[in-house]
Parts: sequence; structure tokens; C-alpha cells
Amino acid sequence: MRKIPTLFLRDFATRPAGVLPEVTPGCDWVLAGEGVATRKYDGTCTRVDEAGAWWARREVRAGRAAPPEFVPLSTDPATGKTVGWEPVVRSSFAKFHTEALAEGGRRQWPPGTYELIGPRINGNPERSGTHRLVHHGTAERLDVTELTFEGVRARVLALASADGCEGIVWHHPDGRMAKIKARDFPRAGGPTA
Repeated sequence: MRKIPTLFLRDFATRPAGVLPEVTPGCDWVLAGEGVATRKYDGTCTRVDEAGAWWARREVRAGRAAPPEFVPLSTDPATGKTVGWEPVVRSSFAKFHTEALAEGGRRQWPPGTYELIGPRINGNPERSGTHRLVHHGTAERLDVTELTFEGVRARVLALASADGCEGIVWHHPDGRMAKIKARDFPRAGGPTA
């Protein structure tokens, strides 16, 4: 799990709640139409490893102790937060993860990352009736026809309004990714650029 860059630049000094109409360096391939757009689910990230063990994404703030068995992956130099994995049984979502596994029945869970969504996850923006796991590798593909700041903004806000979609993740054939969330854009009535 690596941090996915946001498609458009942030200017925390003047616009802490949103993005600027400038592409983040290294993400220009998205506006060139080189990637595949998929739904960004609003839940909590989990993964199953090759041995079948389940892990939950966890952020540890600077100066705080990591939980037992925490596997750090990276530290954000700007915030000091360390992102990594903890055994899902130790996470605050363990009960809901167990329900999601039961919801999936006896199916096999291929190694990879999954989004845990449901009634008790983040206020249920996905409007799911049960707790369930969505494999990131099979995320819903989306059409984004206008690859401009305003076109992307309009599409992601329409998706969020329609069914609670958190945003869009673009996948480049070489493995690069970029994301944008509905909350990255100012609310109606606010400035757009």
C-alpha cells in the first residue's frame, strides 16, 4: 500500500479544504487520457496477504506509539503520520470485518487490498445494507469524458451526489495511480478556482 497522489495540487496555506486547478506533478498522464478510472469506495482499507492473514490500514500520528504487530510502510514528512498495517483482529473494525467475511460466504479471497464498507463504517456513505468487502482490483470502472479540472470536478461531485461515491482513482498501465475525492472540491457556492 502506497499513498496515492491527489490529481490536483493542494495549497494548504490558502485553501485547506480543497484543490487548485493545477495538476500535481507526475499526474499529468490522467488528463492525457492514459489511465482507467475506477470508483474510490468510502470505507476502510484492508488486505489479505498470500498466507491468508487479514490486515487493516492504520495511521499512527507523530509521537504516538504504534500498536502491537504494526507493520509500518511510510511516513509523511509533512504530517509525521506513519501509515502501515495492523492485524485486522486488533483494529476497531474487527467485528464488522468478521461480518463482511460471513456476508461473503465460503468464497476464496484472493490476496490484495479490499475496502470494508457498511452500516457502521464512516457513517455508511456507500449506503450498503450490510458490511462487505470490495476488492480494489475489481472496482467499478467509470467514464470520465471531460479530463479538465471542471470536468473532473463535475463528474466526481455528480457521483457523490448520486450514490455516495467517495471519488475516483485512475490506474495507469505501468502501475501509477492518482485520485480525487468529492471533498477535495469546495462546496456549492464557494470558489471553484
